[in-house]
Amino acid sequence: MIKEGAKAPDFKLEGSDGKSHKLADFRGRTLVLYFYPRDDTPGCTIEAKEFTKCSADIEKAGGSVVGVSKDDIKSHGKFCGKYGINFLLLSDPTLDTIKAYESYGDRGIFGMGTLRKTYIIDKDGAIIKIYDKVKPAGHGAEVLSFIKGMAQR
Repeated sequence: MIKEGAKAPDFKLEGSDGKSHKLADFRGRTLVLYFYPRDDTPGCTIEAKEFTKCSADIEKAGGSVVGVSKDDIKSHGKFCGKYGINFLLLSDPTLDTIKAYESYGDRGIFGMGTLRKTYIIDKDGAIIKIYDKVKPAGHGAEVLSFIKGMAQR
């Protein structure tokens, strides 16, 4: 079971920017790694728009926002274009990273699939905050508040 303080699981995934990304690429910055079920669905769209509103402020505070779903790069591109998403989305079609981050499981009436979770990973690769069972509305601001609080320490 992943806990706060543990080393974040490594990954290597294709991004919406056409490049391959791994955890080490984000060393030296705070990484907001969030997992979501599917592009262009109501809750996932709300969450992505929330992070889009906050991403510049998260960047100013030394962080990077990255979303992960099983959707392919083409789907991510359409999703980003349709809603003006201004941060990186990663594709995990094998579910390996999603499962490594314990973000796959029973979603009740929606069956098995990707769970909505967010991990805050520090500049050295340790998990410092886990948001379980995320509610999309207001989540971007919640994460921004946490990161700003970290910067003031």
